[in-house]
Amino acid sequence: MILTHVKLKNWKNFQVVDLDLSERMFIVGPNASGKSNFLDAFRFLRDIAKGTGGGLQKAIEDRGGFSTIRCYGARRNPNLEIEVKLSPAPGKPANITYSLGLTQETSGHRRPIIKYEKVVKDRKVLLSRPELDEKKDPELLTETYLEQTSRNREFSEVAVFFNSFCYLHLVPQLLRHPESFNGNSISEDPYGRRFLEHLAEVPDKTRIKRLKKIEKALRIVAPTLKELAFDRDGKGTPHLYARHVHWRPNAGKQSEIQFSDGTLRFIGLVWSLLERNSLLLLEEPELSLNSEIVKQIPAILFSLANKQKCQVILSTHSWDLLSDKGIGAHEVIVLRPGQERTDAMPLKKDKESVVLLKGGLSVAEVAVPLATPADAIQLSLRLYEDDEENGK
Repeated sequence: MILTHVKLKNWKNFQVVDLDLSERMFIVGPNASGKSNFLDAFRFLRDIAKGTGGGLQKAIEDRGGFSTIRCYGARRNPNLEIEVKLSPAPGKPANITYSLGLTQETSGHRRPIIKYEKVVKDRKVLLSRPELDEKKDPELLTETYLEQTSRNREFSEVAVFFNSFCYLHLVPQLLRHPESFNGNSISEDPYGRRFLEHLAEVPDKTRIKRLKKIEKALRIVAPTLKELAFDRDGKGTPHLYARHVHWRPNAGKQSEIQFSDGTLRFIGLVWSLLERNSLLLLEEPELSLNSEIVKQIPAILFSLANKQKCQVILSTHSWDLLSDKGIGAHEVIVLRPGQERTDAMPLKKDKESVVLLKGGLSVAEVAVPLATPADAIQLSLRLYEDDEENGK
């Protein structure tokens, strides 16, 4: 199952989003344009579908409350709306639509409540809320049917699909030193704090097979690498080990503590692609990687995601990553921030961009300038002027 279309209204810094989605999508935009917020719309659906340990109220609370996730430019229509269309497989038309509208109580606890929740499959309406008894008892509108297994039996496949979404933004320091994070545990582990524990839970044969694949790729990323392995130390703590070419026979062995940031992020990226057969959300996967490796990320996504039947939506502003001539205009969304909202522009609908791409330019040459702050070139000059004014 894959997502083929998404509509957002008043979601964070987006007033209106209405986009077709491919199996591989690149979200391009400057800093603070809303790339993370766009990805978070899909995480929000996943968090609702969790049921135990999740649900609508928890998902909103974790994001700072309803007023935080509702677009600050929302005035005439204060409701928040999300709609997605689902296809049973790549290349097949969408046959399921899930729609969710949220509002806030006008008095009392001011809780977020459901304005509507709908599921349509093969043109048949499986769910249309609020139902008659719910209009009389608003308490029933504080939870979605998506999170209630007793209520979503007719469309449980939607709940299962949403619950399988994975977000990854591996932070190497957290993976190396998980004990340094003293805050509340995040159940989905989006930053890789428990990545090694997760590897330990995977069956031995599966883990060995995947690490062998990653090892072959790492030999290109890190030419001195000879072997990548997984084991536990004397205390039972899981570790990744790498053996490098060295003049001493038993030397050159390192644990993840000594791995470079780029190596750890690359391992996390490829592992997630090998493991996932659903939706994978990636945030700036190019960080810490050599530019020549970054240029290969689109091809890696194409080959592994297709093989695993995994849909990938990633955010980036990397020229190197977007320089791949295989990226099509239908796979790119450009975010353009304004004073009160961010607009999401499909590159395929920008006529000038399409002409330039057909003329042989890469997406990097076309899309990156569209997503570059107009005054970026003046940044160093502004800082210099400030120093001059302060007499430095």
